Amino acid sequence: MSQTRGKYDFCIGLVLAMSSSIFIGGSFILKKKGLLRLARKGSMRAVGAGEVANFAAYAFAPATLVTPLGALSVLVSAILSSFFLNEKLNLHGKIGCLLSILGSTVMVIHAPQEEEVETLNEMSHKLGDPGFVVFATLVVIVSLILIFVVGPRHGQTNILVYITICSVIGALSVSCVKGLGIAIKELFAGKPVLKHPLSWILLLSLIVCVSTQINYLNRALDIFNTSIVTPIYYVIFTTSVLTCSAILFKEWQHMAADDIIGTFSGFLTIIVGIFLLHAFKDVNFTLANLPLSLRKDDRAANGALLSTYDRFNHDEESAACLGEMQSTESLSARRNGNLSAF
Repeated sequence: MSQTRGKYDFCIGLVLAMSSSIFIGGSFILKKKGLLRLARKGSMRAVGAGEVANFAAYAFAPATLVTPLGALSVLVSAILSSFFLNEKLNLHGKIGCLLSILGSTVMVIHAPQEEEVETLNEMSHKLGDPGFVVFATLVVIVSLILIFVVGPRHGQTNILVYITICSVIGALSVSCVKGLGIAIKELFAGKPVLKHPLSWILLLSLIVCVSTQINYLNRALDIFNTSIVTPIYYVIFTTSVLTCSAILFKEWQHMAADDIIGTFSGFLTIIVGIFLLHAFKDVNFTLANLPLSLRKDDRAANGALLSTYDRFNHDEESAACLGEMQSTESLSARRNGNLSAF
């Protein structure tokens, strides 16, 4: 029964995570479109629906699955932009979209199917684990150092400073969301979760973490190029969440070796796809240009061979002409010498 329930929750979380990506990706298009008042209202509704779906997904599915699927929002935004905003998706972008889909599919197949933590008491026990306490302490210390020491000096020039702050803090916010999702499930089950102090601690921590995360992510987007910030943020944030999830929920202990390899392979495939989608989006290169470029390369290679062959023939002809001139001059000299002798 528990195994069937676990698979049911997994499917619900998967659908919610994918719905979240669709809503958030669609909201990007409505924001860019933003010409009509109705569109602006639709954008806010899409963002709200996406965040609610993403919040609910953590209550049903493991963070190892939900967080990497956030890349689908970038994919949805890129595809819809080509249809509604006339933003051309070049060959690199299409390959990146395909790799992101393949990587997400691999991660869904190999992600842990069941979630162990089902009550706030179990969540409280997990949060008190020495491994997580050490991890959370290190995250807070590193974040404070980056905020008050490194940020004022190098935040305007080094792209990793602000992105690292919002990424590592985001790992803690995901843990808070996970705990609040469990609390909401218990609330609907009729349990007195509002009297549990952990519920309010998680809510307050979530507000602080999300506020910090949004603040420094916006700073990074204001200073640096979005096409660079997005893939770097995705990689660091997802890596931080996977590390936090592995320490807090110990999902990797119940996974087979092939599932662990498949999860990492899917994650790396998504990283490559996101990189191709953003890093080369301003390069005007399509599939139609590929044969043309190959023909240009062939012509260049053939031209180099022909020029070498012509140069060789020209050298031979020059040498032959020079030899004939020298022989003619020597013959004339001999004749002149013979005439002078007479």
